[in-house]
Amino acid sequence: MTDLEQLAELIFPDVKETVEDLEKRYPPRNLEEGAIVARFAPSPTGFLHTGSLFATLIAWRFPNQTNGVFFTRLEDTDTKREIEGSGEELLKQLEAFGITPNEGYMGSYELGNYGPYKQSNREMIYRIVIKEFVKRNLAYPCFCSSEELSKMRNFQEENKLNPGYYGEFAKCSKLSPKEAIAKIKNNEPYVIRFRSHGNYQNKIKITDLIRGNLELAQNDQHIVILKSDGLPTYHFAHLVDDHFMRTTHVTRGEEWLPSLPIHYELFDAIGWKKPNYAHLPVIMKLDNGSRRKLSKRKDPEASVSFFLENGYPVEGILEYLVTIANSNFEEWRLQNMNENIFDFKLSFDKMTLDGALFDLAKVKNICK
Repeated sequence: MTDLEQLAELIFPDVKETVEDLEKRYPPRNLEEGAIVARFAPSPTGFLHTGSLFATLIAWRFPNQTNGVFFTRLEDTDTKREIEGSGEELLKQLEAFGITPNEGYMGSYELGNYGPYKQSNREMIYRIVIKEFVKRNLAYPCFCSSEELSKMRNFQEENKLNPGYYGEFAKCSKLSPKEAIAKIKNNEPYVIRFRSHGNYQNKIKITDLIRGNLELAQNDQHIVILKSDGLPTYHFAHLVDDHFMRTTHVTRGEEWLPSLPIHYELFDAIGWKKPNYAHLPVIMKLDNGSRRKLSKRKDPEASVSFFLENGYPVEGILEYLVTIANSNFEEWRLQNMNENIFDFKLSFDKMTLDGALFDLAKVKNICK
């Protein structure tokens, strides 16, 4: 057994299955060519935001247009922020708009062969993959205390350096497997970090389905992938879940664009095919002549419950959201006054690149 294998066994003595076992358990989906598999993956931390309804409507429509699969996954690994019952409430609100999943987390039960669909129930799946990362030297235990990390951050700030755990500052990445084994046997607390080989000075080329070809700074951060509580971080859980749930398209807000180089490097490191990414415009509001993001604190219309409680017809809200989703919808509507909204085919290349403006007066006008 190599030193790396010994290290992996020491950290994960309970993990007996392999990544190959997972590949067999969650095989590629048997769908026709061009079928899209997309998801709604909320955290159970509050109400359904109007921006989330917009993103979910798009994530739901594309699989429906292509005989694909739309599934729900509950991302509940951030236990500190969880609000009990909010996962079920989110699904109820989506259902009010006719948005129902083909499979996934359904509140009181799950449906489908690619589960569990609650991240908190997928702990063993993440551990299997992280054990493989350690064996392949793609990840390592980090023993740095919060005091050490804080000192490092202060030094970086004072010297106007990029903040984070990377390059020369990734101290524990220099430990040999034997040294790491000794520290673990000495009961020193640790997290598991991904070993990045990136350089922030370099650019990676990516193709976003809405924004086209982009160049972003390569990831160089040795991100934490397994926290001390035994649960994975968002970035790593996203990698494992989207691979084994066979997601083909990730549609999400443009605020996630800076995370894309991390996700690209994780997929490339283990050699898995990346999903297609489409970063949607953030829903904005005009406030005294200037644009700002629709705010949970300032704007009642930021919550979907505002429309449901005030008797807005759901067809009117959906009509408006498709209007801001695709620039050619209104022209189509003029030519097809009596057609169902979903006879219109959404397309990624007709989506606006600027923040979509939410106009409550126009919403009211459509709802009339």
